[in-house]
Amino acid sequence: MDDSTRTSGSRETFTLAPAVSFDPDATTPEPVRARFPGEEPPAGLRVGDLGAGTESEPHIRQALLGETFDDPIASGSVRCVACAHRCILRPGRIGICGVRQNRGGRLYTLVYGQVAIALPEPIEKKPFYHFLPGSYAYSVATRGCNFHCAFCQNWEISQAHREGLVPESRNVTPEAVVEEAVAAGVRSVAYTYVEPTVFLEFALDSMIRARAAGLRNVFVTNGYETPEAIELVAPYLDAANVDVKAASDRFYRRVCGARWEPVRDAVVEMHERGIWLELTTMVIPGLNDDRRELRAMAEWISTAVGPETPWHLTRFQPAYRLSDLQPTPAATLVEAAALAREVGLRHVYIGNAPEVEAATTFCALCGERLISRADFAVTEWRLVDGRCPRCRHALAGVGLRGSSALA
Repeated sequence: MDDSTRTSGSRETFTLAPAVSFDPDATTPEPVRARFPGEEPPAGLRVGDLGAGTESEPHIRQALLGETFDDPIASGSVRCVACAHRCILRPGRIGICGVRQNRGGRLYTLVYGQVAIALPEPIEKKPFYHFLPGSYAYSVATRGCNFHCAFCQNWEISQAHREGLVPESRNVTPEAVVEEAVAAGVRSVAYTYVEPTVFLEFALDSMIRARAAGLRNVFVTNGYETPEAIELVAPYLDAANVDVKAASDRFYRRVCGARWEPVRDAVVEMHERGIWLELTTMVIPGLNDDRRELRAMAEWISTAVGPETPWHLTRFQPAYRLSDLQPTPAATLVEAAALAREVGLRHVYIGNAPEVEAATTFCALCGERLISRADFAVTEWRLVDGRCPRCRHALAGVGLRGSSALA
């Protein structure tokens, strides 16, 4: 993989998607929200009016994780159990994510293979620091998301259905995704930039084929998967970076339109299933930067998934509906990292803040420098068979026994 295409000091930041174009003549489907018992179906729509897509709509496929819901008022209702919203959808209605719809009494995905982003990127950009360090992943994303975070960096694709935008996309088969990934020389496929649960069917089909081709699979996720969804993907999911927004249900409800408890449960469930986990928190001034909450988050991470779980603290940059806020002060990030280390977390990183960036991996036991990084690339590799060269303590992670490709 040629590293020369990445320039130092570029606009690239962790989890920020590449720019996308939009179709000015296209329209988003209506409605965009889940509806609950007590409402009539859209005017003029009958239960059997919608179904699978035509040949010109290959992205409309019957979805997984849909179940019949006994609505005494509207027959043909279904419940989507892909994420913790568990939307109840009357005929014709679309879920909170904007891309899962009740068509003819069955649940359908509206974005199967309708890819808005597909390109190779450093695994460190996801960010993963302890999973195949120095390698590349083939990033794939459709539109849609089951959160509506006011600070979303990728709102043009994640919130397209709410903003009346239609990102330009191309219809791609799972086989083509894997072929493109193999041709790019990557070691994994990353389902990223929007919540992968909303395009679960396409992700799962791609994951199965990627695994068969010798590639790993990673999710960059908000952690709102149901136990049913985790069970479905776990056999093919090697790692997940969970964007843990805050240790506060109030924050989740107010800023993201979700709840904190399902995220906690999903993180623990993935950990117990042996999926490698790294966690990321964007620290936002005045919203989730309270010292007590940050300490509580660090304590929960240490207790729930272990003190050697990497935690990435990233700087907020003004975006979407929080464009009027200032970026996170460097001192706040440094203090948050210090709090995390005080409670026992061994691998705490600071990103998107070059003046205080902490991207080096140190031995959890003796503190020896093990892996150095710059601009999403590994610049120094001192591990010996995955262990510290000084004390021989094994570094927690995946793919650490060989030598990394240095930038």
